[in-house]
Amino acid sequence: MGKPVLHYFNGRGRMESIRWLLAAAGVEFEEKFIESPEDLDKLKNDGSLMFQQVPMVEIDGMKLVQSRAILNYIATKYNLYGKDAKERVLIDMYTEGVADLGEMLMTLPLTPSDQREAKIALIKDRTKNRYLVAFEKVLKSHGQDYLVGNRLSRADIHMVELLYYIEELDASLLAGFPLLQALKTRISNLPNVKKFLQPGSQRKPPLDEKAIEEARKIFRF
Repeated sequence: MGKPVLHYFNGRGRMESIRWLLAAAGVEFEEKFIESPEDLDKLKNDGSLMFQQVPMVEIDGMKLVQSRAILNYIATKYNLYGKDAKERVLIDMYTEGVADLGEMLMTLPLTPSDQREAKIALIKDRTKNRYLVAFEKVLKSHGQDYLVGNRLSRADIHMVELLYYIEELDASLLAGFPLLQALKTRISNLPNVKKFLQPGSQRKPPLDEKAIEEARKIFRF
Protein backbone atom coordinates (compact mmCIF):
# COMPACT_ATOMS: atom_id res chain seq x y z
CA MET A 1 0.00 0.00 0.00
CA GLY A 2 3.03 2.29 0.14
CA LYS A 3 4.28 4.46 2.95
CA PRO A 4 1.83 6.26 5.24
CA VAL A 5 1.43 9.91 4.28
CA LEU A 6 1.04 12.46 7.06
CA HIS A 7 -0.82 15.71 6.40
CA TYR A 8 -0.08 18.47 8.90
CA PHE A 9 1.92 21.65 9.24
CA ASN A 10 5.70 21.42 9.69
CA GLY A 11 5.61 21.34 13.47
CA ARG A 12 4.86 19.15 16.45
CA GLY A 13 1.24 19.69 17.44
CA ARG A 14 -1.06 16.69 17.41
CA MET A 15 0.92 14.90 14.71
CA GLU A 16 4.12 14.50 16.70
CA SER A 17 2.94 11.52 18.75
CA ILE A 18 1.95 9.85 15.48
CA ARG A 19 5.44 10.48 14.11
CA TRP A 20 6.97 9.02 17.27
CA LEU A 21 4.80 5.89 17.16
CA LEU A 22 5.43 5.18 13.50
CA ALA A 23 9.16 5.73 13.97
CA ALA A 24 9.26 3.43 17.01
CA ALA A 25 7.47 0.75 14.98
CA GLY A 26 10.12 1.08 12.27
CA VAL A 27 7.64 2.42 9.71
CA GLU A 28 8.91 4.87 7.12
CA PHE A 29 6.45 7.64 6.34
CA GLU A 30 6.09 10.64 4.07
CA GLU A 31 4.88 14.09 5.03
CA LYS A 32 2.89 16.54 2.98
CA PHE A 33 3.11 19.80 4.84
CA ILE A 34 0.21 22.20 4.95
CA GLU A 35 1.92 25.51 4.24
CA SER A 36 -1.01 27.86 3.61
CA PRO A 37 -4.72 28.25 4.29
CA GLU A 38 -5.26 27.26 0.68
CA ASP A 39 -3.53 23.91 1.26
CA LEU A 40 -5.88 23.23 4.15
CA ASP A 41 -8.91 24.35 2.15
CA LYS A 42 -7.97 21.97 -0.66
CA LEU A 43 -7.99 19.00 1.75
CA LYS A 44 -11.34 20.12 3.11
CA ASN A 45 -12.85 20.67 -0.31
CA ASP A 46 -11.73 17.36 -1.81
CA GLY A 47 -13.38 15.43 1.02
CA SER A 48 -10.16 14.23 2.66
CA LEU A 49 -11.01 15.55 6.13
CA MET A 50 -14.08 13.96 7.68
CA PHE A 51 -14.39 16.64 10.34
CA GLN A 52 -12.66 19.43 8.40
CA GLN A 53 -9.53 19.24 10.54
CA VAL A 54 -6.08 17.70 10.71
CA PRO A 55 -4.02 15.68 11.52
CA MET A 56 -4.87 13.32 8.70
CA VAL A 57 -2.94 10.16 7.84
CA GLU A 58 -3.28 8.19 4.63
CA ILE A 59 -2.58 4.57 5.49
CA ASP A 60 -3.74 1.21 4.13
CA GLY A 61 -6.07 2.86 1.64
CA MET A 62 -7.78 4.98 4.31
CA LYS A 63 -7.72 8.66 5.16
CA LEU A 64 -7.77 8.67 8.94
CA VAL A 65 -8.49 11.66 11.15
CA GLN A 66 -8.73 12.12 14.93
CA SER A 67 -5.33 11.60 16.53
CA ARG A 68 -6.45 9.01 19.09
CA ALA A 69 -8.03 6.87 16.39
CA ILE A 70 -4.89 7.12 14.27
CA LEU A 71 -2.66 6.16 17.20
CA ASN A 72 -4.91 3.24 18.14
CA TYR A 73 -4.77 1.90 14.59
CA ILE A 74 -0.99 2.18 14.33
CA ALA A 75 -0.49 0.60 17.75
CA THR A 76 -2.79 -2.30 16.86
CA LYS A 77 -1.27 -2.83 13.42
CA TYR A 78 2.29 -2.93 14.76
CA ASN A 79 1.64 -4.94 17.93
CA LEU A 80 2.16 -2.08 20.37
CA TYR A 81 -1.23 -2.36 22.07
CA GLY A 82 -0.97 -5.22 24.55
CA LYS A 83 -1.96 -8.84 24.31
CA ASP A 84 -5.49 -8.69 25.75
CA ALA A 85 -8.26 -6.38 26.94
CA LYS A 86 -6.73 -5.93 30.41
CA GLU A 87 -3.42 -4.79 28.99
CA ARG A 88 -5.13 -2.51 26.47
CA VAL A 89 -7.18 -0.75 29.12
CA LEU A 90 -4.03 -0.10 31.16
CA ILE A 91 -2.28 1.20 28.05
CA ASP A 92 -5.28 3.45 27.37
CA MET A 93 -5.35 4.70 30.94
CA TYR A 94 -1.66 5.52 30.99
CA THR A 95 -1.79 7.06 27.53
CA GLU A 96 -4.67 9.34 28.53
CA GLY A 97 -2.70 10.50 31.56
CA VAL A 98 0.27 11.27 29.33
CA ALA A 99 -2.04 13.12 26.96
CA ASP A 100 -3.48 15.27 29.75
CA LEU A 101 -0.07 16.60 30.73
CA GLY A 102 1.10 16.66 27.13
CA GLU A 103 -1.82 18.93 26.22
CA MET A 104 -0.70 21.43 28.85
CA LEU A 105 2.84 21.42 27.49
CA MET A 106 1.71 21.57 23.86
CA THR A 107 -0.44 24.64 24.43
CA LEU A 108 2.14 26.47 26.58
CA PRO A 109 3.73 28.31 23.62
CA LEU A 110 0.30 29.73 22.76
CA THR A 111 -0.30 31.05 26.29
CA PRO A 112 -0.45 34.86 26.53
CA SER A 113 2.71 36.29 28.08
CA ASP A 114 0.89 37.64 31.14
CA GLN A 115 -0.42 34.14 31.92
CA ARG A 116 2.69 32.18 31.05
CA GLU A 117 4.37 32.23 34.46
CA ALA A 118 1.26 30.89 36.19
CA LYS A 119 0.81 28.22 33.50
CA ILE A 120 4.42 27.05 33.91
CA ALA A 121 4.01 26.87 37.69
CA LEU A 122 0.86 24.76 37.27
CA ILE A 123 2.56 22.44 34.77
CA LYS A 124 5.52 21.93 37.07
CA ASP A 125 3.27 21.13 40.01
CA ARG A 126 1.14 18.67 38.03
CA THR A 127 4.27 17.09 36.52
CA LYS A 128 5.88 16.31 39.85
CA ASN A 129 2.91 15.75 42.11
CA ARG A 130 0.27 14.19 39.90
CA TYR A 131 1.70 12.53 36.80
CA LEU A 132 5.33 11.47 37.18
CA VAL A 133 4.75 10.20 40.70
CA ALA A 134 1.93 8.01 39.39
CA PHE A 135 3.99 6.53 36.55
CA GLU A 136 6.99 5.99 38.81
CA LYS A 137 4.68 4.04 41.12
CA VAL A 138 3.53 1.84 38.23
CA LEU A 139 7.09 0.91 37.33
CA LYS A 140 7.99 0.29 40.95
CA SER A 141 4.91 -1.88 41.53
CA HIS A 142 5.90 -4.55 39.02
CA GLY A 143 9.66 -4.02 38.68
CA GLN A 144 9.57 -4.61 34.93
CA ASP A 145 11.27 -2.78 32.09
CA TYR A 146 8.07 -1.52 30.46
CA LEU A 147 4.85 0.02 31.72
CA VAL A 148 2.52 -2.80 30.65
CA GLY A 149 3.04 -6.53 30.12
CA ASN A 150 6.85 -6.32 30.31
CA ARG A 151 7.07 -5.52 26.62
CA LEU A 152 7.15 -2.38 24.51
CA SER A 153 3.79 -0.71 23.97
CA ARG A 154 2.50 2.63 22.82
CA ALA A 155 2.32 3.66 26.50
CA ASP A 156 6.12 3.54 26.72
CA ILE A 157 6.59 5.51 23.51
CA HIS A 158 4.15 8.25 24.53
CA MET A 159 5.64 8.38 28.03
CA VAL A 160 9.16 8.87 26.77
CA GLU A 161 8.07 11.48 24.24
CA LEU A 162 6.49 13.35 27.17
CA LEU A 163 9.66 13.04 29.25
CA TYR A 164 11.62 14.76 26.51
CA TYR A 165 9.14 17.66 26.55
CA ILE A 166 9.34 17.90 30.33
CA GLU A 167 13.13 17.93 30.09
CA GLU A 168 12.93 20.82 27.60
CA LEU A 169 10.86 22.80 30.08
CA ASP A 170 12.97 22.01 33.16
CA ALA A 171 15.26 18.99 33.36
CA SER A 172 15.23 19.12 37.17
CA LEU A 173 11.60 17.95 37.09
CA LEU A 174 12.84 14.43 36.32
CA ALA A 175 14.95 14.31 39.48
CA GLY A 176 13.52 11.90 42.02
CA PHE A 177 12.05 9.62 39.37
CA PRO A 178 14.86 7.14 38.66
CA LEU A 179 12.65 4.45 37.14
CA LEU A 180 11.21 6.90 34.62
CA GLN A 181 14.69 8.15 33.81
CA ALA A 182 15.75 4.54 33.23
CA LEU A 183 12.70 3.99 31.00
CA LYS A 184 13.64 7.07 28.99
CA THR A 185 17.17 5.76 28.50
CA ARG A 186 15.95 2.25 27.65
CA ILE A 187 13.43 3.36 25.04
CA SER A 188 15.78 5.99 23.59
CA ASN A 189 18.36 3.30 22.92
CA LEU A 190 16.01 1.09 20.92
CA PRO A 191 17.38 1.22 17.35
CA ASN A 192 14.26 2.70 15.74
CA VAL A 193 13.82 5.34 18.44
CA LYS A 194 17.52 6.14 18.53
CA LYS A 195 17.40 6.81 14.79
CA PHE A 196 14.38 9.10 15.22
CA LEU A 197 16.20 11.07 17.90
CA GLN A 198 19.15 11.82 15.64
CA PRO A 199 19.53 15.18 13.88
CA GLY A 200 17.98 15.19 10.43
CA SER A 201 15.11 12.86 11.31
CA GLN A 202 11.43 13.70 10.90
CA ARG A 203 11.19 14.60 14.58
CA LYS A 204 10.13 18.21 15.00
CA PRO A 205 11.84 20.84 17.19
CA PRO A 206 10.03 22.93 19.82
CA LEU A 207 7.73 25.58 18.43
CA ASP A 208 9.37 28.97 18.02
CA GLU A 209 7.69 32.29 17.32
CA LYS A 210 8.05 31.88 13.56
CA ALA A 211 6.41 28.44 13.60
CA ILE A 212 3.60 29.71 15.82
CA GLU A 213 2.87 32.55 13.43
CA GLU A 214 2.87 30.16 10.46
CA ALA A 215 0.42 27.89 12.29
CA ARG A 216 -1.80 30.85 13.13
CA LYS A 217 -1.84 31.84 9.46
CA ILE A 218 -2.69 28.35 8.26
CA PHE A 219 -5.31 27.46 10.83
CA ARG A 220 -6.66 31.00 11.26
CA PHE A 221 -6.55 31.20 15.05
